[in-house]
Amino acid sequence: MKHGRISKRRTVIAGAGVAALAVATLTLQNANAAPAAHPDALSAAAAGKLSDRLASTLGGDTAGSYYDAEARKLVVNVVDEAAADAVRDAGAEAKVVTHTLARLDAARATLKAKAAIPGTAWAMDPRTNQVVVTADSTVTGDRLAKLEKVADSLGDTVRVRHSAGKFQTRIAGGDAIWGSGARCSLGFNVVKDGQPYFLTAGHCTEAVQSWSDSQGGEEIGANEGSSFPGDDYGLVKYTADIEHPSEVDLYNGSSQPITQAGEATVGEKVQRSGSTTQVHDGEVTALDATVNYQEGTVEGLIQTTVCAEPGDSGGSLFDGEKALGLTSGGSGDCSSGGETFFQPVTEPLEVYGAEIG
Repeated sequence: MKHGRISKRRTVIAGAGVAALAVATLTLQNANAAPAAHPDALSAAAAGKLSDRLASTLGGDTAGSYYDAEARKLVVNVVDEAAADAVRDAGAEAKVVTHTLARLDAARATLKAKAAIPGTAWAMDPRTNQVVVTADSTVTGDRLAKLEKVADSLGDTVRVRHSAGKFQTRIAGGDAIWGSGARCSLGFNVVKDGQPYFLTAGHCTEAVQSWSDSQGGEEIGANEGSSFPGDDYGLVKYTADIEHPSEVDLYNGSSQPITQAGEATVGEKVQRSGSTTQVHDGEVTALDATVNYQEGTVEGLIQTTVCAEPGDSGGSLFDGEKALGLTSGGSGDCSSGGETFFQPVTEPLEVYGAEIG
């Protein structure tokens, strides 16, 4: 992949990666619809900006939103008709729902305090106005009973679903990066203080300190920052004099230029590039998701229907020229399907004072 791609005498390394699975030593009510207005067609980016503006203006009177890609409109959940009128006036569709964001956030807090079981994940689903909890195949017996008891206590604010796969980080590798017997993917090339760096997954940089663009090859970069669990991002400084274009490898002889970073929107169509499974697409299904990996809990993730496999960790999630996230982990594979979680790229850019470039 060429996510943020690195080329060394025309050799390219990019990153993508869904769950970080260790390759080698690393383990790692339905809501009642209000009468719909007829909003103007919106792009995903425009819908995201409108969503942020309405959330800021209406505060607790909104309860999440999502982008309807087919109709090209933003749907905003509201708790009363006054807020619904404001949403329609702004050019979005309003849907009156039962649960406020405060109530859903309280449910998430209870899950965190009482049911942070490895193999579980949860996120607020704006389409159903619920917190959806996913239990993977390892959550059985007493642990499943505990989860169901906590979920039952929260009533219809929470819905539990089951995944046949296993939530895990996946180390193996847009373009591949290698180190200490493990392989990950490069996420995006960035610039900090005028110097070249790249971003990848934190569970990768926690396990590996120095990186190469080939197995057993010479060092091209060394870690300068790492955060996992809690977050899942790492910063690597280039130590070799190689090209580092701001691109993602599309694995078809071409690349996607990356010119900016942005926030994802529920319903947005996205792509992922990684060294194991190359390029796959899907849809953003939730934001601010929590995943309880065996190695620890990571919060604030982007949840998607994009598949990934071991070696895709750290790779790029993007929408056209916009960088969105770094592959963290997930379940399933690219044959049977699955779901993948991504660390939003805007957080490490802010933390490290870096920018796409």
